[in-house]
Amino acid sequence: MSLETSYKTSLQKVHQSFSLNWFIQLKNRISDYHKLIREINLTIEEQRGLLHTKFKFAVTNYLLSIIDKNDPNCPIRKQFIPTINEIKILPEELTTQKIQSDNKKNNPFLPPEVIHFYPDRITILLTNRCAAYCRFCSFKNFVGKEEYEITNNEFQFVLRYLKQHQEINHVILSGGDPLTLSDEKLEYILKHLRQISHIFVIRIETRIPIVLPQRITSKLCNILKKYQPIYLNIMVNHPKELNSYTEYVCHQLCENGIVLSSNTVLLKGINDKVQILTELFNKLLRLRIRPYQLLQCDIVEGTSHFRTPFSVGVKIIRQLRSQISWFAIPNLVVHTTEMSKSIVEPSTIISKTRNSVIIKDFNDNIFVYPEIKL
Repeated sequence: MSLETSYKTSLQKVHQSFSLNWFIQLKNRISDYHKLIREINLTIEEQRGLLHTKFKFAVTNYLLSIIDKNDPNCPIRKQFIPTINEIKILPEELTTQKIQSDNKKNNPFLPPEVIHFYPDRITILLTNRCAAYCRFCSFKNFVGKEEYEITNNEFQFVLRYLKQHQEINHVILSGGDPLTLSDEKLEYILKHLRQISHIFVIRIETRIPIVLPQRITSKLCNILKKYQPIYLNIMVNHPKELNSYTEYVCHQLCENGIVLSSNTVLLKGINDKVQILTELFNKLLRLRIRPYQLLQCDIVEGTSHFRTPFSVGVKIIRQLRSQISWFAIPNLVVHTTEMSKSIVEPSTIISKTRNSVIIKDFNDNIFVYPEIKL
């Protein structure tokens, strides 16, 4: 059975539960307690979370079709449906919500839609809308508040900023999710970015292939192909998020020359086991998606129940390096409160002298590496 046939067969089995038109699905997302309780057997903790959370909630009907409606431990369900744990706010979570203020302080002439912390790249927040809202999102204080998208006039202001800063060669399109914009709006943005000669990397951060794969249409693929190289960085956190839908749309993207990578957030009780991440990263490689970053869950309001101890990620990376190809292993990354980030490595250097460095490998074998004399 071909990939396309498999995809269409899966569609026929479940299409009655949702529209295949991505825009209709986006417009008709389930976004309140009363609608969701008719679809899922909610626990008391989930019901209380939905009623009391201050953060945006929404799921697509496609996403509902792959959530286990009777199992509160479903790894997909736990990522999108709030529980009462979300109401718990720790003191340290209140000190990290200053992205825009720090951004503006560093550059008072910066357009409000732009984050510019690194010299060679910027992030443009094209919209605060997502197809579905992750409960651990780093931008959960930004997304979903009276949904909006960047206007053409606002984007022209961003373009002027880019033209004035020749050191910028890398543009990250983020939000919200940029792929919730219309084809026409996306093409307008990509066309104008490609006209700036010193911009050679355009990267789109998205969750769409996981939460609304029907958005990846032939028309969208043709638009992305027209302005390549385009890099699509997909957030995917658990092997169950990858099925015949995602396999098909990722295949279509790759066949149109789009380079795919992935971010994975390390989440307590969801993917914080080496066996789960081994399956995920190998599965991603089979789909031609290069695992890029394994992210320590950010310190954001109401996310303490998702965060693992710092040592867990380090231990997982050490175990992965002894079990699977390093080509399948992403960097373990932690974001700091200053909106910089650090790659976290298991300790390898034991000691150093003028003549040698004593190091250990992933199996704790000790080696003496002769140091070159300058």
